[in-house]
Amino acid sequence: MKKLLFMSAVLFTAAVSAQSTMEMPLYNGAVPNSKPAPKKENSTFRDNVLRIEKVSFPTITVYKPATPNGQAVIICPGGGYGILAFDKEGTKVAEELNKWGVTAFVLKYRLPDDTFNIDKSLAPLQDAQQAIRFVRANAAQWGVNKNKIGIMGFSAGGHLASTAATHFNFKADATNNDTTSVRPDFAILLYPVISFDSTITHKGSRNNLVGAKASAETIKFFSNELQVTAATPPTFIVHASDDGGVPVENSVRFYQACVKNKVPVEMHLYPHGGHGFGLHNKTTADNWMERLKNWLAGL
Repeated sequence: MKKLLFMSAVLFTAAVSAQSTMEMPLYNGAVPNSKPAPKKENSTFRDNVLRIEKVSFPTITVYKPATPNGQAVIICPGGGYGILAFDKEGTKVAEELNKWGVTAFVLKYRLPDDTFNIDKSLAPLQDAQQAIRFVRANAAQWGVNKNKIGIMGFSAGGHLASTAATHFNFKADATNNDTTSVRPDFAILLYPVISFDSTITHKGSRNNLVGAKASAETIKFFSNELQVTAATPPTFIVHASDDGGVPVENSVRFYQACVKNKVPVEMHLYPHGGHGFGLHNKTTADNWMERLKNWLAGL
C-alpha cells in the first residue's frame, strides 16, 4: 500500500511539474483582412524542421510552465514569410523558456498571400498585434504580469517582431476597436530581417510581404531601423557575422538606432554560425540562450 501511495505521489508530482499546452484561434470570430478562400494550410517535415505553409487561419499556442514567473514571450517563427519553421523556431523555444518559468505563446501567424489576404502586407502585423492584445487581456489566467509581455522572432519572424516593437502606434487592423495596448514590453530578435533596403535586405522576405514592386514609402515603412523611437521597448539581439541569408548589417543598424534613441539594447554577435541556427549555434561554446536568460532576469 505504501509503495502504491509513493508511486501515486511521484506521478502526481510529475503531472504538476509538466508544462501545459493549448492551441486556440487567435481571433474570436472572423479573421480580419481576409478574402473568402478554401483553407490550404499544410505542413511538411524536412531537414529535421516542421514547415507550415499557406497559413490563413492564425492560432496561438500557450506553453504554461508549472511555476510562472510573470514574464511572457510571444514567439514568431521564421521562414521568409513563405513558411513557418514551427518547431525549430517556435515550439522548441517555448519549451526552453518554460524551464525558466517564462510563459510562452507560439504564434502561427498568417503568411502573406494575395489569394486569401485583402492586403497581404498587413496580415502578419495584424496577427502580432492581436496576439499581444490576447495575452495582455487574459494575462491573469496564465499567471502573467500584463506589463511583462514581450515578443520574439527569428529571421522573417524577427522582422515581424521588430515591426510590432516599432509600429505599436499604427493600427494595423483599422476595424479593431479594442483599446488594449499592443506595445510589447520587450523584444527579442534572432538573426532578424530588419531592413527592406535593397543593399542588405533578405529579398525573399521583402517580396513575399510587400511584393517586388513596392513603393518607396512602403519600403521605408517596413524598414524598422528607420522606425525606432525613444518609446521602442528594450531589445535583445543575436546574429552571426557570417550570415549569408540575412546580412548582419540588419541587426547592426537596429542596434545603432536603439542607441541613438536611448533604447536599452543588448546585442551578441558571433563570428560564425550562418543563418538559422535556432537554439544552438554549434560554432561556439557560448550559449545565447544563457545570455537571454540573464537579460530577462534584469528587466
